[in-house]
Parts: sequence; structure tokens; C-alpha cells
Amino acid sequence: MSSASKTAPRAARTRATNEMVEVGKTVFYALLIALVLRVLLFQPFTIPSASMGPTLLEGDYIIVSKYSYGFSKHSIPLSPPLFHGRIFSHDPARGDVIVFKLPRDNKTDYIKRLIGLPGDRIQVKHGTVFINDKPMAQMPQGQTTIDLGGFLTKADVLRETNPIGRAYLTYQVDPTQPPENTDVYVVPEGHYFFMGDNRDNSLDSRFPQENDGVGFVPAENLEGKAQIILLSWNKGAALFKPWTWVMDARPSRFFKYLY
Repeated sequence: MSSASKTAPRAARTRATNEMVEVGKTVFYALLIALVLRVLLFQPFTIPSASMGPTLLEGDYIIVSKYSYGFSKHSIPLSPPLFHGRIFSHDPARGDVIVFKLPRDNKTDYIKRLIGLPGDRIQVKHGTVFINDKPMAQMPQGQTTIDLGGFLTKADVLRETNPIGRAYLTYQVDPTQPPENTDVYVVPEGHYFFMGDNRDNSLDSRFPQENDGVGFVPAENLEGKAQIILLSWNKGAALFKPWTWVMDARPSRFFKYLY
């Protein structure tokens, strides 16, 4: 066999190897960029339950800003123990809708509304939230029907306004129930108190960790602020049923900014 005939296959193998290396580099850089963006800037989440209705509905696909409150180990996938506390920390504002790691396992993502800041006294009396002994204003907005534990139930829609003037809608079914009539919670330093907007269907800071609740949430557990509903589908939508992408879409909720 001539030297030319031996050289051609060798050159082809070399080209193939170089192409594979280039493809590998491209994939690596793409994954690295995606990781940096996910850690430092934005992260998508899908709402899995009705606990934040009517603000967020099951099937909403939201974008969370990771930089809003600075960064902790929970900003990084799998929460590696690289450091403690927060860096470039910014205090959240009362009323923010926030994704955080559930304190009792530091793994599960939860999303609720920030009600109480460090040092606050929080109490719920007959469905009205009191912050430092002052009630938050509630204005009736009519009634609706919601799914409560698999049963369709009438709920009052209330417009609640917090002490800094931020207003949002909440659901209330029965203000006589225990979660709507609580003891006083004193929020410890470095912690926050969260509630769902669907007040009768939310496992939140009103429930202690030892009772499978949320309890007070450490500042380190905050992951980011919910900024926008990017897309939204009804319960029947499924990845492997393409027709449901259109039939079960909720376009009125697309690109909806969360105040």
C-alpha cells in the first residue's frame, strides 16, 4: 500500500477527532453559560399547586430573578455547602412573591408571599392578618369557585393591602378555621414569615416545621423573586400531548408581570 493511501484514512480520523473535540467544547461552553445564567440571573419554575391563587395558578410557568436578594448556597443547583449566609445581600420587600428552600429539608422549592420581616409580630384573627398589632386592609372583590382538596368550594376574593401600600388578591373560604385564627408569631432575626394567597389552602409559616409546615424561613434559604408569568396551561396540558399545548393554554396569563 502506498504512503498516500495510508495517509488519507489517518487524516480523516484526525478530522473526525477534531470535530468531536469542537462539538464537545461547544456543548461544554453552552452548559457553562446556562449554569452561570441560572445561578446569577434567572431560573424558571412551574407552579405545582393552588396555594398562591389567584396570583399564581397551577400550571403557570414563571421566571425568578436570582440576583434580587443576593446569593446563597441555595442559588447553586443541589445547594453545595460552599459558603454560609448570603453574598451581595439585599433585603426583600414586604409583599414580594419569593421562591425559597423549605427549611425542614433544605431541598424542596416553595413559593409564597412575604408577610413578616425580622422582629415583626404576626397574627391572623378571623381571616385578617395583623402586623405589629395593625390589621391589613381587606376589600371584598366578589366571590369565585375554587378547588379545595378535590371539592369545588365558594371563596371570597379579597383585595389585601400591606403596610407599604402593595395590594394583591387573596382567597378566603372560612375565616373561623384555626389557620385563620392564630397565636402571635414573633419573627426571629435573620428569618421571614410567609403565607400563601389562597389562605385556606396553603401550608406556610402559620404551621410549624414539626407539624410538616414551613415555619420561619432563614434568609439563607431565599432563592429569588418571582418576576413574571412567562407561560401558563390548564391541568390537562401534557408534554407528550402536543394538541394540549394550544387547547389548554391560558394566553391571558402569558407575559404577566408580578408586582
